[in-house]
Amino acid sequence: MVISKSAISGTLESCDALVTIEPCETGLDIQIESVVLSRFGSHILSVVRETLAQLHIESARVLIHDKGALDCTLRARLQSAAYRASGHAENIPWEALKWQK
Repeated sequence: MVISKSAISGTLESCDALVTIEPCETGLDIQIESVVLSRFGSHILSVVRETLAQLHIESARVLIHDKGALDCTLRARLQSAAYRASGHAENIPWEALKWQK
């Protein structure tokens, strides 16, 4: 998937995450701000990298403002932001997007 424009998904509410994704010329640039960064930062980064790999995104700037989101919420926010940023925001078969580990 090619990220062609900037897109946002999520909120800054408790137990949610605000994800911004935009084009980047040099691979992946992932920045995470989280209320639980010291305890779960490496796990959050792992979830982000796995989700981007599942979506075949090799180049993007990803900014995450996490307020304690569960993994499934973080994945959903990343997926929706990525589809919006790639220009494929309509007629997405969400039920077919299954998490594969």
